[in-house]
Amino acid sequence: MLLAGLLGSIACGGGDPENNPVCGFASMAGASMVLEQIGPWEKVLQELPEAVAGVVPARVVGYGTKRALVGRGPEGAILGYEGEGFPQIPGFGLVLVEDSLETFKGVLVYETEPPKGFPSLGTISDQSSTLPLFGLRVTWGAVSNERCPLFGPIDSIVG
Repeated sequence: MLLAGLLGSIACGGGDPENNPVCGFASMAGASMVLEQIGPWEKVLQELPEAVAGVVPARVVGYGTKRALVGRGPEGAILGYEGEGFPQIPGFGLVLVEDSLETFKGVLVYETEPPKGFPSLGTISDQSSTLPLFGLRVTWGAVSNERCPLFGPIDSIVG
């Protein structure tokens, strides 16, 4: 937690933070810290927040923020990821909600085995792979900061 905040405050002062090497390192640390918050079942989302609609920020760990288009199906949400680096199986998507305000923040995609026992919220996919989607409430200040945010801005207009 301290590491991400310290790195962010040191070097992410101007320009696009997603193109800054220190902020890149901070985003990797933040994604790792999200996984460390998996544990207490009260933090696991049982259903998809209503704010997960239209176009949402998503990022594969180690890559920049991209768009994901959200649809609904009989098995839950269907997210279509528009970017590079999308993993093959194993992997999973994780909807992140700030625990104090219950605010949807974005979707992180990991290239590792999914957590066991989490309720499925749907799927996230690109052209070649489909992964399960889960959700977690996180302490946002522990995984992201203003100078090196975990999710960058996206173009929310579907074209």
